[in-house]
Amino acid sequence: MGSVINIMALVVFATSLFSRSVDPIVPQIALGLNVAPATAALLSTGFTLPYALIQPLIGAIADMLSKTRLIITCMVVLGVASVASAFAPNFETLMTFRVIAGCASGGVFPIALAVVADHVPIAQRQVAIGRVLAAALTGNLLGATAAGVIGDFIGWRGVFVTTGSICLLVLIGAVPALRRMNETAGRFDLSTLLPNYRTIFSNPLAKYCFGAVFVEAIFMFGIFPYMALMLSKEGETRASIAGLVIAGFAIGGITYTFVVSRLLALLGEKRSMATGGMVIAFCLMVIALRAPWQIEFLNFIVLGFGFYMLHGCIHVYVTELAPTARGTAMSAHTAFFFFGQAMGPVVYGLFLDGIGLVPVLLFGAVAIATTGWVCAFGLRHKAPAAH
Repeated sequence: MGSVINIMALVVFATSLFSRSVDPIVPQIALGLNVAPATAALLSTGFTLPYALIQPLIGAIADMLSKTRLIITCMVVLGVASVASAFAPNFETLMTFRVIAGCASGGVFPIALAVVADHVPIAQRQVAIGRVLAAALTGNLLGATAAGVIGDFIGWRGVFVTTGSICLLVLIGAVPALRRMNETAGRFDLSTLLPNYRTIFSNPLAKYCFGAVFVEAIFMFGIFPYMALMLSKEGETRASIAGLVIAGFAIGGITYTFVVSRLLALLGEKRSMATGGMVIAFCLMVIALRAPWQIEFLNFIVLGFGFYMLHGCIHVYVTELAPTARGTAMSAHTAFFFFGQAMGPVVYGLFLDGIGLVPVLLFGAVAIATTGWVCAFGLRHKAPAAH
């Protein structure tokens, strides 16, 4: 069990470098490819939207065939697409490679969680998932921080070469371990697709799980691609500082993974979800105040901690929506989450030059706080079957 968790954590770490690596270098890409900053910020949507759209098919393929083989294939495509992005001559080409990378990345993280859930009993699953989340957050942390530093020293193209190369190197080291899992390969049978989704969505908890992550992603992650732009307007033009601020989110998330067992023992899942929603709401209101970057950095640490108080609990419920179609369930969950992330920059962009960010941030704060309480009252673990 431990070896499975470790290898999945390594794979997730390498592919999570991509998630927030573009955010700190949005102004550089805009300047280098001669597009508006708001247009460059849509590279986030270019990655997250195909990540979401591919999920229904990716999850089904994972359940039909082999989860580990799918992970290997997706990592190859992801690494190559990222390296190719460094040589993009124009914005359209870069966006194309980001779309390809988003599709490939969509076949790694949710499937890795499904592999962990397959090997770890429900009683230990929250902690196991927490470890994999810690790896993802470390990847996010280093991806955002390193992207800013690399962008300042050698330019935005170097960011894509670095992240792509790391992905391919980790894959080379992970392939033997992935093959040793000896996962039984099934056959490609689309006739199972609709029954699996019918099973998942017939579970009344699905609407809470999927709806919650959709709202989270729109109003929380939607602001991330604009942080560098907002800091730049206030005189802080260094990409490394924008990367540091965004990396604060991952620091908070990693901190959560170290204390998750004690936190759950103290608060329980219900109060943890409600508290997490309120913490996120508070942090969004702090962003609306436009404080100095040092305060923003600390605020993002708290934001990351609060987010995983809510999100980590939801993950566990998703793994039990349909145990016989776990890969499909995790992919559906990820689809809603990344649809929200794809919509977020568009929502904030529409209001950036209109009514301003503050009303959107305040509305988002109310929406996420409400989401935390709805999950706390609505989500329940299935009672053990009577013998």
